[in-house]
Amino acid sequence: MLTLNGYGPQIIAGTVTTIELSILSLLVSFLIGLIGASAKLSKNRAAAAISTVYTTIVRGVPDLVLMLLIFYSLQIWLNDITDYLGAAQSYIDIEQINLDPFTSGVITLGFIYGAYFTETFRGAFMAVPRGQLEAARSFGMKPALVFRRILFPQMMRFALPGLANNWQVILKATALVSLIGLTDVIKASQNAGEGTFRTFYFMSLAGLVYLALTTVSNGVLMLLERKFAVGVRKAVL
Repeated sequence: MLTLNGYGPQIIAGTVTTIELSILSLLVSFLIGLIGASAKLSKNRAAAAISTVYTTIVRGVPDLVLMLLIFYSLQIWLNDITDYLGAAQSYIDIEQINLDPFTSGVITLGFIYGAYFTETFRGAFMAVPRGQLEAARSFGMKPALVFRRILFPQMMRFALPGLANNWQVILKATALVSLIGLTDVIKASQNAGEGTFRTFYFMSLAGLVYLALTTVSNGVLMLLERKFAVGVRKAVL
């Protein structure tokens, strides 16, 4: 029988925090990925170079190292900015800005996995037939309308397999955020294990929570894949 020794509310709260962190990080990664892919495919050499350097560094350095670097760098930069503003305008009382672990986690995960989304979207953009975009522009459609009505729906169909994989990785990577003080499902399970001397039991429970979340995610992603595949004939082998 499943017993939580009074730690049930903490584990539930940690699970909710994990879900919120994952979804917000996904949104940030999605936005960065779109911007990064557009920059890589643009004719602007500076934008393409910056995006290339960004994806190269992020994908070449371990996530844990990046997480710690970004987390501490953000706080240091904020401290430097407030100190500078306070020194420049001594008549204004500027309070120190402190980033909470949740906000830091969202920014950090979004920045890291935005690099992976950039490559996913870049490949998806390139898979859309150029002739359709040229035809839309020849009919006088504005770039924003071309993107919304033609490019984005088809791009999403090609990008969904990569997005699904990136989402699964983001969901599991939230466990790393417990290292910077966030009480997610891993941290709550660890506290429960230390308090009851049943670490293996509660960490196994945390693993089951992640397994349940990824299973539900797979179902949602399958529905999205069907939505964006409407009107597309599947190849018969």
